Amino acid sequence: MKIRRRAAAYGVCRSSDGRVLITRASEAAAFPGVWSLPGGGIDHGENPDDTIVREFTEETGLAVRVTGLRAVLSDLTRLPDDSVEHTDRIIYDVAVTGGDLRPELDGTSDIAEWADPEQVATRPLLRFTAGVLGVRFDDPALELDGPVDVTRPDGPVDVTRPDGPVQRFGAYALATDPAGRILLTRIADGYPGAGQWHLPGGGTDFGETPETALARELYEETSQHGRITGLLGVSHRYDPAALGPEGVPMDWHVIRAFYQVTVDAPTAATVTEAAGGSTAEAAWLTPAEVATLPLTELSREALRRTG
Repeated sequence: MKIRRRAAAYGVCRSSDGRVLITRASEAAAFPGVWSLPGGGIDHGENPDDTIVREFTEETGLAVRVTGLRAVLSDLTRLPDDSVEHTDRIIYDVAVTGGDLRPELDGTSDIAEWADPEQVATRPLLRFTAGVLGVRFDDPALELDGPVDVTRPDGPVDVTRPDGPVQRFGAYALATDPAGRILLTRIADGYPGAGQWHLPGGGTDFGETPETALARELYEETSQHGRITGLLGVSHRYDPAALGPEGVPMDWHVIRAFYQVTVDAPTAATVTEAAGGSTAEAAWLTPAEVATLPLTELSREALRRTG
């Protein structure tokens, strides 16, 4: 099975009278004539916050600013060439700051339009767009031409690491227990950030949602079970000079969604993943103890978000 993986950012932009800005796919796109939220793929090394601003200008002619983070989604889509694409989608709320509405020139969209709820409900929409905008996708008027399968493919999937730059999507937890302790993991020697204390979490597998990946990683790295209580933010890290465990440079661009997680019944924090992984140890720590430790940039950012 031929598979593809990409990360993308999209924006919900509403006018003062409640209309939403949507774009129509051009003949250069996989599903011509289907409507979507403005947005597109995150370039290697690009901050997702910058992606949405760039994509809005390219597709609509409008300058926007991010006003909020709405959701992080993932889906599998069977493309017309019969390959399966996993897309991680970051959904922002944005507001217009300038520019004039116009269609994209020679791109994957050909119309940008403000649409009211009744108009949106009659357009053929990409599945994720229908979900974000609260439109029933099982309405026959919203079906796409051709088969689109968003279930996980059966059979083995080849996810070997390709040569060259790699874009990785991950899910991480700022996990706390009823006593107010914080769950952190220490990065093992030989990995970028070795010795620093990090949020438990890691890369999402092909076909895996961020929430499912987070539950798996939380158990593998700390032996805990938790529940997500909120989406804290999205960040990225790009360090093409970083060295992997074999001492080989990794041109990896890591995009990370991080969540607030509550562990209602904490147990002793123990690393359960196989030896040789990136996690050296896990521990429940008081805020005072955390303040004395070397923390990763992601840990510091998550702690700032929660005060």
